[in-house]
Amino acid sequence: MYDQVAQNKRRSWLLIAGFVLLVVAVVAAFDIVLGGGFVGVAIAVPLAGGAAFLSYWKSDSIALAMSRAHPADPQLFPRLHNLVEGLCIASGLPKPRVYVVDDPAPNAFATGRNPEHAAIAVTTGLLEKMNRVELEGVLAHELSHVKNYDILVSTLAVTMVGVIALLSDIGIRMLWWGGGRTRHNDRDQGGSAMAFLLIPALLLLLLSPLIASAMKAAVGRRRESLADISGVEMTRYPPGLISALEKLRDDSTVVHAHSRATSHLWIEEPAPVAREEGRVGFLNRLNHMFATHPPLDERIAALREL
Repeated sequence: MYDQVAQNKRRSWLLIAGFVLLVVAVVAAFDIVLGGGFVGVAIAVPLAGGAAFLSYWKSDSIALAMSRAHPADPQLFPRLHNLVEGLCIASGLPKPRVYVVDDPAPNAFATGRNPEHAAIAVTTGLLEKMNRVELEGVLAHELSHVKNYDILVSTLAVTMVGVIALLSDIGIRMLWWGGGRTRHNDRDQGGSAMAFLLIPALLLLLLSPLIASAMKAAVGRRRESLADISGVEMTRYPPGLISALEKLRDDSTVVHAHSRATSHLWIEEPAPVAREEGRVGFLNRLNHMFATHPPLDERIAALREL
């Protein structure tokens, strides 16, 4: 398990570098499609780097705001704070900021750039539907993400995926309405070279949301299973997390404040999952290729083997 944690840390830095490079490429493609020229491409690189730097410092606040989380008052949520404090003392972690999301669906997530600047958010539905040992198992899972430094790349992915999707959408819409074509026709110098780059730039804008989604999926799947095992090691009681995952599996409510950009942060996929057969079933299976979480049945089965 410790080898897996070390490998995940190395993969995290590779994924961060991959996200930064993809943002640079998308910004450059955006500039080419709109006819900004080579000067615009040169400007795009430091701008993308600046966006990545700001994401490092502010992505946790963005994730919490997108999820409509608010600080958990210790007087209103004493059990929640007591469990977090006890787990942090047992695992040697600093206590993260604790938030609550007013939502009937049971779910939780962790965010931040490191253990010293971490936050944990749980829904009111989770607090209502989980008993003490089940809630402890969920919190231990989220604290394992903090301890294993999964939260860094997961939180950065929130803003990176959002920036990529936004630039792709704006670039395609502006090209559709003729903004890019007009500027390419008006340019006197370097027109042939930029026209040669126009097709691959347009393809990148079209495919970049799909590429970003695949990268986001790579962030979460193995880390979720590892956090399950690390969380059980923290509590020393596998039945607690097993029972919690079973309740999550059997619960049909959906987090109202869910977003594609933050879906990989939650302990369970917060968006609805189609179960129909036929065409919808095929689309659902295709969607699972980009799922950020392993199936709950697989996670439960793995914990039962411990």
